[in-house]
Amino acid sequence: MLTIKERFLPFTLTFLVILLDQVSKIIVIAMLPFARPVEVLGDFLRLTYVKNPAIAFSLGRDLPSGLRTIMFLVLPLSVLAILLYFFFSSLDFSRSQRWILAAIIGGGVGNIFDRLFRSGGVVDFIDVKFYGIFGLERWPIFNIADSTVVVAGILLLLSYLIIKKEAKK
Repeated sequence: MLTIKERFLPFTLTFLVILLDQVSKIIVIAMLPFARPVEVLGDFLRLTYVKNPAIAFSLGRDLPSGLRTIMFLVLPLSVLAILLYFFFSSLDFSRSQRWILAAIIGGGVGNIFDRLFRSGGVVDFIDVKFYGIFGLERWPIFNIADSTVVVAGILLLLSYLIIKKEAKK
């Protein structure tokens, strides 16, 4: 049985991710010109302030505005509700998996916050050269919330694979 501290302590990471994501977006909006790249590490890493009215990789950009708003709020809020339900109801998660889930929740909330309170869509700004891999000269521009969800999602998958491998032994 988990103690209250064990159950809620990972949410410090959730709040840290939200804070870093939102503060970085406030700085980007205040300091960067819209849609004009600023080189940080030459052409490899640039900061480019854009707004994404769709979801990852601008999927759904061409949907009607009302449908886009409903889909891109209802779907993420539903996923967030499911994650929270499993976070609190399941005892099957390891300590590290609880922290990973808390990071995913933080990233999700960061982007949901943008959809609710920033006009024009989610603020993205990290712009990385991709050297033609997968036919992409540059990776689609992203933000801290996006990268947190992706990295934590990969870590969660790896943690399940490791646990499954250890269970077979």
